[in-house]
Amino acid sequence: MRLFNTLTRQDEDFVPFRDNTVRMYTCGLTVYARGHIGNFRTFVALDLLRRTLREVAGFKVRQVMNFTDVDDRTILESRKAGVSLRDYTDRYISAFRADASALGLEPVELSPRATDEDNLRSMVEMIQALEANGHTYRSDGSVYFKISTLPEYGKLARLDHEGIQPGARIDSDQYEKDDARDFVLWKATKENEPTWDFGVGPGRPGWHIECSAMALRLLGGAPIDIHAGGVDLIFPHHENEIAQAEGATRETFSRFWVHVEHLLLDEGVKMSKSLGNVFTVQDVLDRGYRASTLRYALLSVHYRKQLKFTWGSLEQAEEALKRLMGCLTRLDTVVGGGRHPELADRVDLARREFGENLAQDLNAPGALGVMFELVRHVNTAIDDGEVGLADVTAVTEAFEAFDRVLGVIAMRRAEEVTPDVPVADIERLIADRKVARAKREFAAADAIRNDLDALGITLEDTPTGTFWKRK
Repeated sequence: MRLFNTLTRQDEDFVPFRDNTVRMYTCGLTVYARGHIGNFRTFVALDLLRRTLREVAGFKVRQVMNFTDVDDRTILESRKAGVSLRDYTDRYISAFRADASALGLEPVELSPRATDEDNLRSMVEMIQALEANGHTYRSDGSVYFKISTLPEYGKLARLDHEGIQPGARIDSDQYEKDDARDFVLWKATKENEPTWDFGVGPGRPGWHIECSAMALRLLGGAPIDIHAGGVDLIFPHHENEIAQAEGATRETFSRFWVHVEHLLLDEGVKMSKSLGNVFTVQDVLDRGYRASTLRYALLSVHYRKQLKFTWGSLEQAEEALKRLMGCLTRLDTVVGGGRHPELADRVDLARREFGENLAQDLNAPGALGVMFELVRHVNTAIDDGEVGLADVTAVTEAFEAFDRVLGVIAMRRAEEVTPDVPVADIERLIADRKVARAKREFAAADAIRNDLDALGITLEDTPTGTFWKRK
């Protein structure tokens, strides 16, 4: 398998560093608001990577995707909402999980929160190692990384060191992206802000230290195999992650860096919460489109190319899915025996070329083209009355193999069997159940759970709240 490595700007052969398991870290959401479909363009692309590594390359995968649940924005928005930081971020973690489930994203092995105590302690340990190695300084109660102490700084983003301002720093979680400057590792907290003290003074972590520490702690140390996220994270976030991890361990942090390009609106503008021009997954569903259609549209453009989102692109995706599902439906009508003289060879060729396309830096458009070429041949053979039951088995197994990577056929079939339940209705029923449990009306609470189960909704009760997903 070959992947484009942002670090080297080249396609490279990929195999795991240790045994047959790919250790992959994905930067997740900062949970101050609901994720938008630009975010999910990245997550769907990395779901495709995860599935390809397993189904095409034959590797095992251990993936970590975090939630950043403390920074300036989460603190500010939780105050505006008048709720605790934990309760506020729980709300958007639950929303992310619902949206991820709706889009058919496979659950990753670990989804840590930055504020989990074990993770906070690992961040402090990394800061202490950086201090011991001479990469830090303190100011006004905060600990900063001094980039002039690391000559390799800027290697991911290809920064010009002459343009870096010596000693400049920024005391904020809001970073400028046109300049590299000293950055905060541990941030002295202001009045009424959450604070922890595990050895470097009272405060809270900076944004960058979270991912470096959690990746190394949860994936067995350096080097990890793949670090992935949106292209907007290359600088400063991923550059600073490298500085922290390699400054602390003196080892390579990640062997491969995979970045997904922006989703653009019709006007060529990037979708962004700060610009207020976002569409959520639920916004798309509320327009009457199915989640399978959105997933297909997000897969239809190579992950390293910008994807222009329009409502027309969803219509095109819907037509493609109808053609695919129509072919599968026609296969169910075949009743004769025998075998088409050429179809078996075409199935074998399609399976091989499908895998070859994905193994070449996740060429999803090429893989989709292979699949629809097979659809054309199958439809022609059915039209000619030359498809037998043995062919049906071979073709069906091929499409099942394709879908273990693409994840759209099973979604569409489930949508056709079980009507989508509006998210607002689900959350209302969960709230009713919470009230019933608080009143110790357990029979009523169980009845609500059973009603949701009948609607295809599974609940998971945790110490931090109730989460749900579609079956």
